[in-house]
Amino acid sequence: MSTTDQQTLSATDEGTDVPVLDIQDLSIEFHTDGGIVHAVDGVNLTVQVGGILGLVGESGSGKSVTALSILGLIGSNRAKITSGKILFRGEDLLTKTESQMRSLRGSQIGLVSQNALSALDPSFRIGDQLVEVIQLHQKVDKTRARKIALEALEIVALPEAKRRMRAYPHELSGGQRQRVVIAIALACRPALLLADEPTTALDATVQKQIIDLLVEINKELGTAILMVTHDFGVVAHMCQNVTVMRKGRVVESGTTAQILTAPEHPYTQGLMNAVPRLQLSAGERAIPRSQRRLFEFREQSLTSAEPVLHPSELGSTELESNNVAV
Repeated sequence: MSTTDQQTLSATDEGTDVPVLDIQDLSIEFHTDGGIVHAVDGVNLTVQVGGILGLVGESGSGKSVTALSILGLIGSNRAKITSGKILFRGEDLLTKTESQMRSLRGSQIGLVSQNALSALDPSFRIGDQLVEVIQLHQKVDKTRARKIALEALEIVALPEAKRRMRAYPHELSGGQRQRVVIAIALACRPALLLADEPTTALDATVQKQIIDLLVEINKELGTAILMVTHDFGVVAHMCQNVTVMRKGRVVESGTTAQILTAPEHPYTQGLMNAVPRLQLSAGERAIPRSQRRLFEFREQSLTSAEPVLHPSELGSTELESNNVAV
């Protein structure tokens, strides 16, 4: 990445002790026909300037709702933030008007969503979509905006970036579309990038490329990243700190090294044990094909002091006695 590129898209806040993002006691509920759903319940998390925080949990744990609430995009008249603060560079976003939030979205806080195809408008060329965002937040003419757009595409290593400016979303591969989405999120030099499962719809090789790209952006540009994921492999590769969520609550937080090597909460242990392993640990045995069954994570284990066992650590009799489904 060239010096010019770094100057064009620099987002560092060096020299300040204020976290770029500090969520305090955030609670969000959804009023449904079946009753009130507490999607987020007293969540606390912090993203330091230039840092990468992994927000981990299973589907429905509240991690995406937490991330989208930062931008005021929880998107439902039935959704209500009942308590808490969302401090961005020391200012509470929950006190901002809709007009003030629109000026923040894209310019100071970027979003990379799960599905790049749905994030892009199929009726507009890639270059036009980038230019629109740049001109919305920066006082530049169209010529200058197109130059910034091209630089952004080159930074995310989109092949033949100049030619791709004239392409429509459907003409690009999944990985190329995700690079475009990242370029749009970075084009206005945001201090914080919200990455909501950005590798979900991609194959393994492209996933690795996108993760490496986000790591490079963090190192070269100093952009802080909140990485929403269910994949501990992603966490291990790119995050310095981890927050684990379950049923809308934070159950464990710490450095990546602490969480990966010595998880304390039974739920975190269960998530770790659910990660497929190619090699067995010392003393561990493979499960014979005739005994392979789906391992059901038991609710009572969350309140038990006993460690959560991996399926390979259980014999066939233990599997049957623990109500494991065939």
